[in-house]
Amino acid sequence: MADVRDMYMAHTMMRREFRLLPQLIRDVPPGDTKRSAIVAHHAELICLVLHLHHEGEDIILWPLLLERGGEQTSAIVPEMEEQHHGIEAALHDVNELLPAWKNTAQAGEELAAAFEVLLNRLLEHMALEEKEILPLTEKLVTAAEWAQLGEHGLAKTPKKDLPLGLGMAMYEGDPDVVREVLSHAPLVARLIMPIMAPRLYASHAKRVYGTATPPRVGK
Repeated sequence: MADVRDMYMAHTMMRREFRLLPQLIRDVPPGDTKRSAIVAHHAELICLVLHLHHEGEDIILWPLLLERGGEQTSAIVPEMEEQHHGIEAALHDVNELLPAWKNTAQAGEELAAAFEVLLNRLLEHMALEEKEILPLTEKLVTAAEWAQLGEHGLAKTPKKDLPLGLGMAMYEGDPDVVREVLSHAPLVARLIMPIMAPRLYASHAKRVYGTATPPRVGK
């Protein structure tokens, strides 16, 4: 059956990056478009990760749980879907504001506030998902079906961003879970990514946060 530990790892990464983002935006001096471009690129990447993560659940996970879970899932899955709608609405709002701020470094407070709305909805959703959905998933979803969620994200993420995305997840990830995730990758990736991905994230974090080791917020 499904090994859901990689979902906890993804959630930890998203908690960290989205929690740090509003202050990153507020710290950009008005008019400093060089700095706003760096932070905006980071924001665009993690917003894409979140969107694809939830899109995979909508397409693959929710139908499986509704089909197999009976009363156990008939109430909680619609609540998850409703929370996804709220998160997508918040994502739409930040994506509307982000390009102008990226190009002008003006009205940063409005963008930061929009990301705080997104963060609050996301934190509520992930906590409920970990409490209610993941234990059911372990009982109702096969490993092969679970793997389709990861494959969905991989297929839709620009290939140039995949190593960095893995490095983001590895930063606070359980080494055993990282090894399990990579065990399904081609041999070259299994050999290279444990070295390359953390280095890419360290370099990225240095540009974004000013340090290769941003605060580990976990849950």
